[in-house]
Parts: sequence; C-alpha cells; structure tokens
Amino acid sequence: MQLPKGVHRVRRKLADGRSKFHFYAWRGGPKFWVDARRAPLSPDFYQAYAEAVARPKASDYMMPQLVDEFLSSTAMPKGERSRADIRKWGLRFAEHFEDAPAIIFEERGSRGEVNAWRALWKHSPKQHDMAGTHAVRILNWAVDEGKLSEHHCHKLHRLYEVDRSEIVWTPADRATFNVLAPEWVRRILCAACETGLRPADLIKLTMAHVEQTPLGRRLRVRTDKRKRLAHIPITPALAEVIDTTPPGQLLILTNASGNALTKHRASEGVRQWRDKAKLSDDLRLYDARGTAATRLLNAGLSLAQIANHMGWSIRYAATVIEHYARVSPDETDAVFVGGV
Repeated sequence: MQLPKGVHRVRRKLADGRSKFHFYAWRGGPKFWVDARRAPLSPDFYQAYAEAVARPKASDYMMPQLVDEFLSSTAMPKGERSRADIRKWGLRFAEHFEDAPAIIFEERGSRGEVNAWRALWKHSPKQHDMAGTHAVRILNWAVDEGKLSEHHCHKLHRLYEVDRSEIVWTPADRATFNVLAPEWVRRILCAACETGLRPADLIKLTMAHVEQTPLGRRLRVRTDKRKRLAHIPITPALAEVIDTTPPGQLLILTNASGNALTKHRASEGVRQWRDKAKLSDDLRLYDARGTAATRLLNAGLSLAQIANHMGWSIRYAATVIEHYARVSPDETDAVFVGGV
C-alpha cells in the first residue's frame, strides 16, 4: 500500500544507527506521525493524517496563531521569569507581523523584515538582541513542529556585547561596602561571594542545607535555574554567616525585619548600599559569582566543578579567576600554584 497522496516522509538517523521516519501532512506542513516503519498504514496513522490535513494551509496560517501555539506548547521553559520574557517578546513579534502568513519566513527576504522589527529597539542593544533571540526561538520551534519547512533568521547580528568576567567584587570593594551596609545586607553579599549561588537560590538557604562531612561542612543545594545538585564548601566567612543566624530562624538570609526576601529585594538591597558606598555602578549581586569562583577554587573545588556549578565553560571560569588574580593579588597568589 502507498502513503496517502501528498504525505511528506523524512528519514532521520538516530545515534544508535537506527532510523525513524517523520511524516508531514504535506511538504512544509504539520508533522503528524513518527514511526520506525517507512509505511505505518495503521488506522491510527490515517486518523492522525486526517486531523493534520484539516489544519489550515500555510497561506492561511497567520503569525499570531503560530505564536499562540508556541506559547501554549511544551517548548515553553518552566521558569516563571523566562516564561514571562518569552511571552512578552512573542506577543510583540505576533503584533508586528499580525497580517503576515507564517510562510513568509520561508523566504530569504524575511530576515530583513525581522531585522527591521528588531531595529525598533536599537536604542537599547540588549532589548534589540532579545527581540531576535525570542523570534528565532519561535521560528525554530515552528520548523521542528513541521509548521514551516525552514526559516532564514539564524545567527542574527548582535549589538549588545559585554564581558562581565572582569567585573568582580574585590576585597577592597567588600570592605568599603561593609563599612556602611547594615548587617542583613552584608550577610547577603558575603553568602553570594562565598557560594556563587544566584539570588533565587540564596534567598532559600536554610540550616537544612548544611551538611557535615569528614573534612568539614558544606552546603547541599539544588539550584533553581538548572535544577542541579551543588555541593559547596563552607568557607570561614560563610561559616560566620551561618553560625550567627538567630536560633529558631528558618532562613539564613532575611530582610531587616527578619522576614523572607525576594530575589529582587536581595539584589536591590545590595545595589542601594553599593551606591551609598560610591562603588562602581557595574557591580551587581550577580557579579559576586566571579568572586566566588576564586574562593571555591581555594576551598578545593576543581575548575571543572566550578564551571559546572556556575553554568560556565571551563575557559570562561578560568578567565574569571585569572582576572580576579590580577585585581586581588594579595588574596589569590596561591591559586595558580596548584589550581589553574
């Protein structure tokens, strides 16, 4: 028996050498079936095909519908912040191309259209690049799902370039900060510089995260962003933060009233006192991760472990530590003797 007329079959080779066949209602149409057989002519196959061909043809499939389907799909990330960002830019993308059928993105000229749309934010390089990132993400999904056969918006040029590997909290910065900042803010910055945890993880730290090991104590934390289990040595400075947590207090880090922090309030508290201390505007709570990379190396973690913990490449982790060694030679002379 033959496949239904118009069905487009694509053979994909798996890593183990086997093949899978992907079936599309028409070339460039929606994917409706995946099978190890070239011609899986079962009733379910025909039912899926019938449902697929009932969908609108490409010329009637408009961009707002494509974006809505993406936003409702399992391709959306789990993180609340990431979902909100993608939704914001996806809706802007759909609004700008509301009168356009999705099939226009199979044409080479669509790349210029997307660049013209991104140029609406050329005054803000970061937003300009964010617009392109999310538009391409949606178009990639459309191709993967068989809604488009291809698109021409890969590797769009970027305006925003920043190398934050050179932005770290030095001992001098921290000393200046600690002279003015209240204790609850000092504790936040110290924990960040000693652990490398993101604000979303810092605000959830409790005494239950502290583990005793044969060599001392460590934090055992499943990180919010990557859902990885991190084991972080407790340095003397971090030990002081932990050991001075008031008895009965669940959270290690709190606001001035002893209540739970939000990640925004933690970051904002550090920013406010950074400004009062007249430190560089470039310094953020997030940049404490660069300082922590060196601390963790000194505490016995390998460069690979640090890179994995931070979500960096090993090369980037080495770059951060090398820069910290240049700006803080008094603290990091020993790093390169047995480390990097």
